[in-house]
Amino acid sequence: MSRLVRIAGPALLLVVSLLCLLAALQFGGGSAAPLIADPGAVVRYGLPISKLLVNLGAAATIGPLVLVCFALSRDRPEYDRALDFAAGAAAFWAVASAATGFFTFLNVYLQPFSLDAQFGELLGSFFTEVEFGQAWLATTLVAAATTVLCFAVRNQTLLVFVTLFSIVALVPMAQQGHAAGASGHDAAISSLGLHLVFAAVWLGGLLTIVAIRSTLDPARLGIIIGRYSTFALVSFVVVAISGYVNASLRVGTLDGLMKPYGILVLIKVGALLALGVFGAVQRRFLIKRMVRAVGRGTVVVTETAHSRYFWWLIAAELGFMGIASGVAAALARTDPLVPQVVITTTPAYILTGEALPPELTIARYFTEWKFDVIWVLVVAFLAFFYLAGVWRLHRRGDKWPIHRTVLWLAGLALLFSVTNGGLNVYEKYLFSVHMLAHMLLGMMIPVLLVPGAPVTLALRTIAKRLDGSRGSREWIMAFVHSKFAGVLANPIVSAVVFAASLWAFYYTPLFSWATTDHIGHQWMIAHFLATGYLFVQSLIGVDPVPYRAPYPLRLLLLLGTMAFHAFFGLALMTGTGLLLADWYGAMGRDWGPSAIIDQQTGGGIAWSVGEIPTITLAIIVAFMWAKSDTKDAKRLDRKADRDGDADLGDYNKMLAGLERRR
Repeated sequence: MSRLVRIAGPALLLVVSLLCLLAALQFGGGSAAPLIADPGAVVRYGLPISKLLVNLGAAATIGPLVLVCFALSRDRPEYDRALDFAAGAAAFWAVASAATGFFTFLNVYLQPFSLDAQFGELLGSFFTEVEFGQAWLATTLVAAATTVLCFAVRNQTLLVFVTLFSIVALVPMAQQGHAAGASGHDAAISSLGLHLVFAAVWLGGLLTIVAIRSTLDPARLGIIIGRYSTFALVSFVVVAISGYVNASLRVGTLDGLMKPYGILVLIKVGALLALGVFGAVQRRFLIKRMVRAVGRGTVVVTETAHSRYFWWLIAAELGFMGIASGVAAALARTDPLVPQVVITTTPAYILTGEALPPELTIARYFTEWKFDVIWVLVVAFLAFFYLAGVWRLHRRGDKWPIHRTVLWLAGLALLFSVTNGGLNVYEKYLFSVHMLAHMLLGMMIPVLLVPGAPVTLALRTIAKRLDGSRGSREWIMAFVHSKFAGVLANPIVSAVVFAASLWAFYYTPLFSWATTDHIGHQWMIAHFLATGYLFVQSLIGVDPVPYRAPYPLRLLLLLGTMAFHAFFGLALMTGTGLLLADWYGAMGRDWGPSAIIDQQTGGGIAWSVGEIPTITLAIIVAFMWAKSDTKDAKRLDRKADRDGDADLGDYNKMLAGLERRR
């Protein structure tokens, strides 16, 4: 591909996205002047344009950071070039975010621009006191801080945290727009958040390859593109599914697809499908023809017509990404077909944004569903990659115990049910249901997942890299051998964290945050699952860890956690004050037990149901202890047969020597 096309690719992205944005605003009515409170043409056009630039800046920041962490080598020029590109993009992102916040202020306050004190006071109060202003201020500050970090940090481990920090800036963006006031508020935020993150990885990774092209020789280019294509494939799946969820919340029925908002959605879908086709062609044909394996760990890439076609394909992808980006920015300014007005007719609707579900029965635990797209995808990817690893072992003739696969899939099935089924429907309204979900997440699911040995499977199936970059295998090894993992693997530490989390969570503001805020709810699920997994791993895990405690200590810790659970459950069962009175006590339920009775029932669940996995763990630890003693005895017997019980003979000689000294 000529130098002209490599330069024109990113320019094509920007031009196409701007043109599509302007056309979509005209078509969907997003640029039309309202009959009342018109902020002016500058704001009507400036706000969506600045939001588009925010999206592009975020993608050009997050994409290279992800590739730096998982695809590029620290010892090659590509690494520093990608970080410099990310730093420049983050600075652009910060400026675009500040501009978006300013245009949002003008759009809300309808104030003409001025340099007087009153205008400045209003602007300051907007950014410090109003939710929209605080969101854009936070995004601007995170983007600005990311700019500095990209210049200052070069350590690959620390850059993982820089990447996560930059993704945090997308959280306020996910909570804005139509998602903030939609019916199905939680699903809207989850889907939009996933959409933003993975679209950024997809688009930003492509821009990064173009930016670092001059630092890559032909052989290296094929390797990097192959790694990026994996991220692109995962991103395509997530963007497609999250986009479908978002569109279904906005469009409503199929008839709505014939309205302006629905037509814009179809245009975006068409662009994404075209990108999917380009990705398939890229993975299945061009990369394979560009790259010829010559010996183990050696790749030769020929600069043929295939390479030139590939770069033209990159330019075409950027063009279609421009279409999708422009239309997406216009959709945020186009009225959706489903009304987004919250109907505040019941206490439950005021608190949760959703109607009170029907009375809970045993059957409804299994028939009611409320899908959370985040955990649907987490479960699907964990199942897919685990089964892919097992299949890879099978193809090369290695065996993997069938019980591990069965337990892993059973744990994922239970996780899917807890996060998407009846428990997810009713845990906002009944404390007892919330507690049952907690016990399953923290106790039962880890008991099923840990014996699946996912780390061992990953280390046996993921190829080791030889170019100094870090893939999944290298990151797993780095974590397993880190001091941090050594601390977490200590059963005493994991037991203290696991048990103390009960009290720290329910008797601090964390409980309110996790119950009333969707982001807090996601954190709660991840926290319960992680602390439970670490505790169970320290007791019965087979994956490699820096330290394994002796079996007597493991049983002692189990007895301690059982007592801790019992005291916690008793405290709830005998308590007469609601932990979250302004939530569970204000739902206005006309069915089920009173809030305090329900809370006491939750205490009984914490005491009884929570002890079942603990007893199971105790039995497993005792069995492992007995099995270990049997193995040790057999090993010592074999050794005695080989050397004539030399150890016993040496011991008897030592005793005889001591007797003679007397």
